[in-house]
Amino acid sequence: MKVRRPDGPVLKWAGGKTHLLPRILERLPARMETYFEPFVGGGAVFFALAREQRFRQAVIADQNEDLVEVYSAIRDDVDAVIHALRRYRYDEETYYRVRAAKPRKATHRAARLIFLNRTGYNGLYRVNSKGEFNVPFGRHKNPKICDEANLRSAARALEHVTIRNADFQAVCADARPGDAVYLDPPYLPVSATSSFAAYDRHPFGLTEHQRLAHVFGELADRRVDAVLSNSLTEETRRLFRLWHLEEVAVPRFINSRPDSRGPVHEILVVNRPAAARSR
Repeated sequence: MKVRRPDGPVLKWAGGKTHLLPRILERLPARMETYFEPFVGGGAVFFALAREQRFRQAVIADQNEDLVEVYSAIRDDVDAVIHALRRYRYDEETYYRVRAAKPRKATHRAARLIFLNRTGYNGLYRVNSKGEFNVPFGRHKNPKICDEANLRSAARALEHVTIRNADFQAVCADARPGDAVYLDPPYLPVSATSSFAAYDRHPFGLTEHQRLAHVFGELADRRVDAVLSNSLTEETRRLFRLWHLEEVAVPRFINSRPDSRGPVHEILVVNRPAAARSR
């Protein structure tokens, strides 16, 4: 029987890479021993690589505990996640009741987040200072709350994958020659008012981006292929000036202001020297 490969991400996530995906895939190796993705987010790159069977094994990670739990629950007991999702219906009363709930089981918590993600305003993930999800009800035409086929194919893609709630530096420390890493951190703000700080409770400021640039260089020293995406700013240009850097225009659809959802400029960085641009 033919195994169905994952169609794509099971969550809509701020900064998702669907529109940048072809460019990222082109810059990653055709074959990898172990694929590492320390900022997995919606997992568009991971699921695409799984669909193409380009790695033998994979390690995905994130600092967001809720997100990591969703992937772990899908991998370990997708039947229970699907069963929990089937109980939900799309209406405002149900949404706020589910948003206020605190399920005890990991599979129920995963189903809750998937439901809120598919029915909340603009697919945002946002938490308050207490770490409580606080996105309002969304007005969707006909949201698909339980995409069973995609959840099951995602479970197959995740079956032997290591899933970690860890800092990116700890994850990258295990990469060796023959492996590859894709780094998609919370972007460095392009202005003082553009920072999206509610991704999770872990700040990711300039100090973290400086540390990330150092880790990126270490991966090159260890002959580990790495690709990184980030915002286009003078600071990111400076941090990654030694490496092959490309500017790309990407549409953005998650924003509280509809007039701010147009294309934005980002960078893709490959950890080969900038002098190799003509290659």
